[in-house]
Amino acid sequence: MRRSECMREIGGSLHAMKLRALWFTSVIVACSSPAKPVEPPTMPTDPSTPEPTPPTAANPTAAADDPYLWLEDVGGDKSLAWARERNTKSEGEITKVASFEKTRDRIRAILDSKDKIPNVNKRGNLYYNFWQDEKNPRGLIRRTSLAEYKKAQPTWETVLDIDALSAAEKENWVYAGQTCLYPSYDRCLISLSRGGGDATVVREFDPIKKQFIADGFSTPEAKTDAAWKDKDTIYVGTDFGPNTLTNSGYARIVKEWKRGTKLSEAITVYEAQQTDIGAGAARSWDHGATYDFVSRVISFFANEQFIRGADGKLTKIEIPNDAGAGVWNKQILITLRSDWTVEGKTWPRGALLGMPFADFLAGKRTFTMLFEPSPTKSLAGSAEFKSALVINELEDIKNHLYVWTVKDNKWSKKPFGGKEDLGSTLVWPVDAAGVSDDYWMAKSDFLVPDTIALGKLGGTPQVLKTQPAFYDAKGLHVEQHFAKSKDGTRVPYFQISRKDMVLDGTHPTILYGYGGFEVSMTPGYSAVSGAAWTERGGVYILANIRGGGEYGPAWHQAALREKRQAAYDDFIAIAEDLIARKVTSPKKLGIVGGSNGGLLMGVMLTQRPDLFGAIVCSVPLLDMKRYHKLLAGASWMEEYGDPDKPEDWAAIAKYSPYQNVKKGVSYPRTLFTSSTRDDRVHPGHARKMVARMLEQGHDVLYYENIEGGHGGAANNEQVAFMQALEYTFLAKQLGLE
Repeated sequence: MRRSECMREIGGSLHAMKLRALWFTSVIVACSSPAKPVEPPTMPTDPSTPEPTPPTAANPTAAADDPYLWLEDVGGDKSLAWARERNTKSEGEITKVASFEKTRDRIRAILDSKDKIPNVNKRGNLYYNFWQDEKNPRGLIRRTSLAEYKKAQPTWETVLDIDALSAAEKENWVYAGQTCLYPSYDRCLISLSRGGGDATVVREFDPIKKQFIADGFSTPEAKTDAAWKDKDTIYVGTDFGPNTLTNSGYARIVKEWKRGTKLSEAITVYEAQQTDIGAGAARSWDHGATYDFVSRVISFFANEQFIRGADGKLTKIEIPNDAGAGVWNKQILITLRSDWTVEGKTWPRGALLGMPFADFLAGKRTFTMLFEPSPTKSLAGSAEFKSALVINELEDIKNHLYVWTVKDNKWSKKPFGGKEDLGSTLVWPVDAAGVSDDYWMAKSDFLVPDTIALGKLGGTPQVLKTQPAFYDAKGLHVEQHFAKSKDGTRVPYFQISRKDMVLDGTHPTILYGYGGFEVSMTPGYSAVSGAAWTERGGVYILANIRGGGEYGPAWHQAALREKRQAAYDDFIAIAEDLIARKVTSPKKLGIVGGSNGGLLMGVMLTQRPDLFGAIVCSVPLLDMKRYHKLLAGASWMEEYGDPDKPEDWAAIAKYSPYQNVKKGVSYPRTLFTSSTRDDRVHPGHARKMVARMLEQGHDVLYYENIEGGHGGAANNEQVAFMQALEYTFLAKQLGLE
């Protein structure tokens, strides 16, 4: 469970490696990584997979049931011509609204601001940062010293200019991350995407000489997961050729690849099943020890985990398949997603357990519960240091930090210190591999700009960076409310509004929701929504519906598969509560969601069209009859169910938007957005929904970014344009203009 460093730099522990194997990018929240300086360009994301052969070719008989199947041909001339035609209409309407240009330019200025906090990763004695602004739209990998970083205006050394690289190679490269060799940090594996999709090329880079290594490790474009074992060896899962991908499109085989040999000569470490999601491997460094871990990802929340010996032999970590495990300071740390009865004792789902790793491998099960869940409390993450663990607990979506230490295999706990409020506090290690007690602390609040501080366990942190206020929050305040869902469940939500707001039902309001994959929606400074909405007098609502992780695995599992309607009932309950409290009214209430949240929007459109005045539905899942056949869909069946099974389809059919939209119903005006280059959620979902609604005579808009991946945009210019479209559309429909 080594957090920010493991996720973004060295692969870290087994738990992080497992999550990376799932390509579940939103797990960054749970990993206690730095808060973003401005709100992200898109909603939380799901896993991804390569683009399959267009379904029209694979299953011609399906066309009889779905006349818009041709729109699943992602790059086909006919489907792209259709998308461009819709783009022209949407642009023609929305960009002519008086506030559009001002909103777009304001958002672009925020995204490009040189006053954003540059979050850094320490490698050796240097601090690395990835930076984008107006002059560097694709971004720079750069570095500086700690002394410089502490300055208001640090001097940075450019390590790699993605814009210059793109120009030199005549490619539209989008930086997709890197993993660097510990502890020397003199080699990195850099991932580059064409246009922003999840498929990448991986190339070995020398950060000292600041150049790619001509004969270094390099993989062709694919959904590749690569991690260092040592300077001359990497673990790699990729498309090795026929039958090497799972049904979900991920690497079925992970191999050990030696320097100087061909990729085809790499030695197989593990082969997952065709029906699994995939396989992964990584080396973890901790307190001077190394561990090589292998993971078979069976389904989205189920896996088998192994430790790999020097002889290549795999020893299974005997824990429940839906649990996660890592090693810190010779202790195994296990997170549970279901109750686990072992040696006559039942440990509750959501718990974090610890015990000596050697004892565990020897068969003992004498755990200490480092985090005990409750109906209002969940584990938000942990951070690992030389002398202690910092456990981040979430109680009614408020952070509480505790320091755990172990001596002679006995654990003790004390408060970290600090004030808990309606904001987020994250702590993560400055150094990797348990070599120091230095930590970064990020504080984020709905209304107060982010800060980042540097500290040492037991001491007082020093604030190094404070983000400027990107919008005027004077007169605004934050409240937490609870709505009662259809089954009586208490569902929280946050409200950002004017303190002196009169409750008369007239206020243009945006309600945002996600509700899936155990992703928690937590407080944070949202510069874009602040500038584009709340500063102008609009109300912003953040929903914490079931399906998320705000109250741990139980909160997520309450909306799984056949219980999915619970998440939708929660969202409806919040909307009705806002109306009952006279914050807003149906014609003034707009809703926004993307990816799984886009599915939520589609369900709201078809189930409760009377409740909303406008909807923005971004990169959505909508055709739940075919979602498992499109891109990453097969990997999400644990979340939604298998439409090919009659008992599962019986539940899915009740809410699948594409099958439930009808002619003759009055629907709220809706803007659907997607990306051609999205290789996570297929753009065919949104395309087909729009085509069907237009055929039925409904007034809807559609905009498809021709690049940008699941984020919907590949650079700040595109992000600003897409977000301005959405906020301007909502402002027009809800009367904020």
